[in-house]
Amino acid sequence: MKSITIKGSERESVGKKATKALRNAGKVPCVVYGGDKPLHFSADELAFRDLVYTPNAHTVAIELDGGASVRAVMQDIQFHPVTDAIIHIDFYQLFDDKMVTMDIPVRLEGNSPGVRNGGRLLFRKRKLAIKALPDKLPDFFDIDISKLKIGQNISVGSLLNDDFSILHPDTTVVVQVKTARTAVVLDDEDEEGEEGAEGAAEETAQE
Repeated sequence: MKSITIKGSERESVGKKATKALRNAGKVPCVVYGGDKPLHFSADELAFRDLVYTPNAHTVAIELDGGASVRAVMQDIQFHPVTDAIIHIDFYQLFDDKMVTMDIPVRLEGNSPGVRNGGRLLFRKRKLAIKALPDKLPDFFDIDISKLKIGQNISVGSLLNDDFSILHPDTTVVVQVKTARTAVVLDDEDEEGEEGAEGAAEETAQE
């Protein structure tokens, strides 16, 4: 999994007054859990842009003044209720031999024949929670929907991998194609040989 570097400063004072002063200066107070003791630090709000405002999942290399460096993943984030500014982030420290839980985004690849024939694509799970060692964390779940017909679905059971555990039941539907009123159900031979019928179905679905 790709890593983002966050440069910050360790916080000596963690009281409300000190925290407010940090926020007024455009910095975000943060805590890293999972080590021998919580590590309190702060960094410029702009430093978290590529970590927070993206659908992708990343690990984080936190580099502090003085040379200390910590690998972590973001666990929780708080935003200001009015301005949407980041006001606090919790991280969890990574260790090579310790499992971590993380939400991994799902990407769909290809074009579904069921959708071309007028079916409705339902993207049920855009992220999947998994548990894995840090070096086994995938960047994405890439799902090929190029053979997904009307009435079919792809579930968690088809995504199982020895590198990680998926924290959802095997029967959990990730993506499916449901029948719509304009749908035209074709058998395999029709799909391969009757391109005109498929084109008519596409025109009907667009009306």
